[in-house]
Amino acid sequence: MPGTLRRARTRRSLSLSVAAVAAAAVAFPLLATVPTAAPAAAAPGDVAYTQDFNSTANGGLPAGWRPASGSWAVQDGRLVGQAGSITRITFGPHLENYRLEATIRFEQVNNGTRWLAPILDIAPNGAVPWWQAAMRTNTTAANGLELAQRTSGNAWNVPYTASAQSDAGTGRDVRIAIEVQGTHATWIYDGQERLEGTIERSADGVLGFSADGARISVDDVRVTEIEPWTPVAGEGELPVTAAHRGYSAVTPENTLAAYVAAMRSGAEFVEIDVHTTADGIPVVMHDQTVDRTTDGTGNIALLQSPYVATLDAGSWFSPAFAGQPAPTFAQTLELMRTGSSAMLLEIKGPETQAEVNRVVDMITARGLAGRMVIQSFDANVLRYAKERAPQIPTGYLVSTVHADPVAVSRDLGVSYYNPSAGALTGRPSVVAELNAAGIAVFAWTVDSADHWKQLTAAGVDGIITNRPGAFIGWKQAQAQVPAPDEPTVQVLAPVAGGTFDTGADVVLAASATDADQVQLTVDGTPVDNGTVLAAADLGLGEHTVVARATGAGGDVEATATFTVTVTPAGLRSRLAALPVATGQLQQLLTALEAEDWARLRWAVAEHVVDPATAEALTAEVEHLAG
Repeated sequence: MPGTLRRARTRRSLSLSVAAVAAAAVAFPLLATVPTAAPAAAAPGDVAYTQDFNSTANGGLPAGWRPASGSWAVQDGRLVGQAGSITRITFGPHLENYRLEATIRFEQVNNGTRWLAPILDIAPNGAVPWWQAAMRTNTTAANGLELAQRTSGNAWNVPYTASAQSDAGTGRDVRIAIEVQGTHATWIYDGQERLEGTIERSADGVLGFSADGARISVDDVRVTEIEPWTPVAGEGELPVTAAHRGYSAVTPENTLAAYVAAMRSGAEFVEIDVHTTADGIPVVMHDQTVDRTTDGTGNIALLQSPYVATLDAGSWFSPAFAGQPAPTFAQTLELMRTGSSAMLLEIKGPETQAEVNRVVDMITARGLAGRMVIQSFDANVLRYAKERAPQIPTGYLVSTVHADPVAVSRDLGVSYYNPSAGALTGRPSVVAELNAAGIAVFAWTVDSADHWKQLTAAGVDGIITNRPGAFIGWKQAQAQVPAPDEPTVQVLAPVAGGTFDTGADVVLAASATDADQVQLTVDGTPVDNGTVLAAADLGLGEHTVVARATGAGGDVEATATFTVTVTPAGLRSRLAALPVATGQLQQLLTALEAEDWARLRWAVAEHVVDPATAEALTAEVEHLAG
């Protein structure tokens, strides 16, 4: 989830997928001998449904296939769907854990952006919402494959995209498979796993096919029960990465900047902490008080949220992060939606049941339950969360390992048991005991390669670390990825080609492997890795970030260009922050709202004392004036 954000990997499902692909290669030639309407299976490996359309007369449909929109019929032993816009058909039983396979073909498309999709969960009558696994004819495009939701508001939510190894084209049969394990879905195209993500499930959702702007055909549909998803790692897999309080080694903990940096590092999980203010607003902060990580004072439970919103949560870490706000949980959830990392959410205790319910409801209302793990040291918090949203996995944080951690975990109904690294080092055998019970183990907080090696040998499923980028690099080395002859370097932020308003901040960060030193410059001026600059201070126009890595294998550079522009909203925020009298500020804002550029130029010259600031603001006014 690097440069572009990587998905949160469901590692157990990948292990199952490989085995299932091999099994399918053997089983597929036998499809003709399977009855066309097998009863719902009761055990993993059993066939729940199969249909080859050979026994259905042309023009008809097999029993149980329900057109919801568009034209569907069997022609020459294949199901054919014709769509001008979205068309769909539903079939099959409701299953929690299944593998859906089919042979599909684009017969004709309006253009290369049109698609077809197996539907993974939909009401039997075909009503919204539903989740689907879409593919295009130009499947090698960056969005050639998708896991997407048609929402209850008839809009698209497309959180996961990837490319396939070859184009489907038109007139060509492609064998596809989708594995769904609860809320975890894996896209398998022509035998290769290409995309993975989480979806929402309904109580009675069935399967289906849909298409848009295309004439498609489907054959040899096969649905098989598979094992349920488990967070326990597969054999030989390395622990997943959980970025502790965001990327807290290079950014101020539990800030939006730390969350962005963690997602861009490639961490599968981003860990944050939540408290509730006196007026009932969940805010992101580790300590019970705001004293250590902000310029304020006081117990969060006794503070009002408007006061917390005014605090500077970045200056304590570095002047480069001055002005970083103490974010609300709602703001962090919205940021989470821009990437693919899952969230490891610690709800700090003690919290009341109403406070826990409020946090959980914010997650479910945004459709993020499938990308969330709630953990806490407070057993009551876990009970409240499980009662409110049993579909969200929970984890028990502990400082010492219980005498019988499996029994404790089962009593709380948790999927994760997350001890301190020190406690686990004293009893590494508990990892195997918990894993055997289907319970994953995430160790906290581990920042050195020696400890990573020790805990990986113990079999932990995840490591919570302040240094997610370094841990990911260490894992790549352990996985015997061939070391390059020279260092590698990547600009993490800003995103190449990005555009920033003058009222925004620009994070400058890079990651490297096999490097002794990483140097960053913006427009030739050296900056520290992780620096945050006000876009307005850089000036309007295009800017270039250069990251230079130096190591035993040589030197290497990476560049990213971005543009600073100005909008009325951005200029308004800049003006509102000026140290001017209230009447002067009103003159500035009134002129801006009226787009009276001449008057705004005069007001800037008249009221802005600092020459550099006045010059920059005048340039922004000129840009808007055209």
